[in-house]
Amino acid sequence: MCGIAGLISLDPERHTPAMLQTIEHRGRDDEGVWTSEAIDDSGRRACLGHRRLAIIDTSRAGHQPMLSADGRYVITFGGEIYNYRELRQELKSKGHLFRTETDTEVLLTAFAEWGKECLPRLNGMFHFAVWDNRERTLTLARDHVGIKPLYYFYKPGTGAIPGSLIFASEVKAILATGLVHRELDQQSLHQFLTFLWAPDPNTLFRGIKTLPPAQVLTFHDDSIKIDEWWDVSFDEIEDGRSEAWWQEQVLEMLDDVVRMEMVADVPLGSFLSGGIDSSGIVAMMKRHSNGRKVSTYTVGIESEDLRYDIIPDDVEWARRVNQQLDTDYHEIMLQPSVAELLPKLVYHMDEPATDMAIPSYLVSRAARETLRVMLSGMGGDEVFAGYPRQLAMKIAGAFDPVPAMLRRPLMKTIERTLPGGLPGRLTAPLRNAKKFARSAGLDFEERYLGYGTYFTDDAKQQLYSDDMRAATQGLDAYAAHRRYFTRVENAAPLNRLLYVDLKTFLPCLNLITTDKTSMAANLEVRVPFLNRRMIEFAARMPPTLKLRGFKRKYILKRALEKVLPRDVVWRKKAGFGAPIRSWLRGPLRPLVAELLSDEVIMKRGLFRPEEVRRLIERNLSGREDLSLQVFLLLNLELWQRQFIDK
Repeated sequence: MCGIAGLISLDPERHTPAMLQTIEHRGRDDEGVWTSEAIDDSGRRACLGHRRLAIIDTSRAGHQPMLSADGRYVITFGGEIYNYRELRQELKSKGHLFRTETDTEVLLTAFAEWGKECLPRLNGMFHFAVWDNRERTLTLARDHVGIKPLYYFYKPGTGAIPGSLIFASEVKAILATGLVHRELDQQSLHQFLTFLWAPDPNTLFRGIKTLPPAQVLTFHDDSIKIDEWWDVSFDEIEDGRSEAWWQEQVLEMLDDVVRMEMVADVPLGSFLSGGIDSSGIVAMMKRHSNGRKVSTYTVGIESEDLRYDIIPDDVEWARRVNQQLDTDYHEIMLQPSVAELLPKLVYHMDEPATDMAIPSYLVSRAARETLRVMLSGMGGDEVFAGYPRQLAMKIAGAFDPVPAMLRRPLMKTIERTLPGGLPGRLTAPLRNAKKFARSAGLDFEERYLGYGTYFTDDAKQQLYSDDMRAATQGLDAYAAHRRYFTRVENAAPLNRLLYVDLKTFLPCLNLITTDKTSMAANLEVRVPFLNRRMIEFAARMPPTLKLRGFKRKYILKRALEKVLPRDVVWRKKAGFGAPIRSWLRGPLRPLVAELLSDEVIMKRGLFRPEEVRRLIERNLSGREDLSLQVFLLLNLELWQRQFIDK
């Protein structure tokens, strides 16, 4: 796992040291820079940079950027290619020789042999850049679901001024060149407020884009071209198989992808929440650990911080799994020193931090004291239908026969009646019921989009200043989601939801947060549930096996009954996040008052101070749960101070 950066411009080597310094945390084992000869009459050159976290072949032989044997290709690569040994053998049969034991050299050789067509052959998590000295072409690529992030800034040439392209693992490296003006993209903010994240390829920085998952960018002759190299299909559902057969296949597949992703020349372990996903991964790891205990790390929440989040605490269940699997167990408790931590998280995220960033960073930092690689259970919900909103869609569908003219007013009345933020045993059920009613009366696609919305269009119009309203007039925050819904319009309803999440929510929130917070601690995190083989396998599964009645992740749970205690398998789901509802009423309250004051909001010019004040007061009153909205606005101000004001 590493950090990559580079650019095509005049005097590019002048900028790469600053770029690499900003992503030093992504790889502290080595640093490298390679610069081409002039590529045209303007004197532009290509420059590739690399920060290395050595995982496979930790010797100096793995130094990057790495040149092909004939000197034509140069690569800077971050991530892991899990099937590199198989590819190596295939390439050897074609006459290629290898100087190292690295997956980097295998990837470089594969690109030399097949060009961009090597991408469908890869099973891994990656972002990389390859410069072709002969064709004077730069290729950027990102893995199938976006486990590793990749950003770029492209400025077309004008007249006698040549164009330029800058890329990096993190936005801050692009900004470090000084070649990009720091400016908030108001249209992306419109989306960010809707979902707590912006759909690819947008970022909060004007002009800086993400390369979306499973896409490859080619820069040649001062122009860029972007193609998609992979997509999941639901066209080959295997009906007619018995449930017992599927249980066996699920267990076999999970065992296989975990074994595949345990390849490393350094110590590795796993996060353990006590939930089914991480527990299942630890159970599989134990099979392949040659008698050694699997190192596990757990985050817990202090009981006094759970008044507004009545959920089963992970620690109790993680201890239960540890007893069953006998792991090398470590646990840390979240402490409310969050006011000091937030600016650091915002810096590493390149965007406003969400609540899940806090435990993700703290547990990664703790794990890095003894390990370099961790496996995570992330992705199980997207692949096997584990989110409450997927079940809510099924329940809400039962009301569809009721005419819309009756259904919608009824649901609106329920929403207005229920409280959303009062402490006590019913706080979570009431909050969820209120959220359910908010969108249950809508049509299929709008209903699902509603369940993922935090600031509605109406709420944003009330929040926005006149200038912000003008800048976002007519924008559809859901445009990307609608395009993905259209792609799978003939798939089963549940699979349509899974597909949209796989393309939006997963890479743009969950994976970005996991990558940025773990790499901030110089730790590599792997996600077996998002292995290509697992995703393509689950896509062939009848959707009724994923969501059976009211049972989410049904077939995964039935399969894991064979290796985990039944009460662990069927425990109530607990979300992975910090207790910000409690913290906003306690240790974060002074920071909210300072950073979201009328004076600060007025000076920014984005929002109406009286509306921000009203949001804060309504949240504190307990009448509505607006904690995530207030937390976002707080982090947005921290982000602007960190990145825009400089």
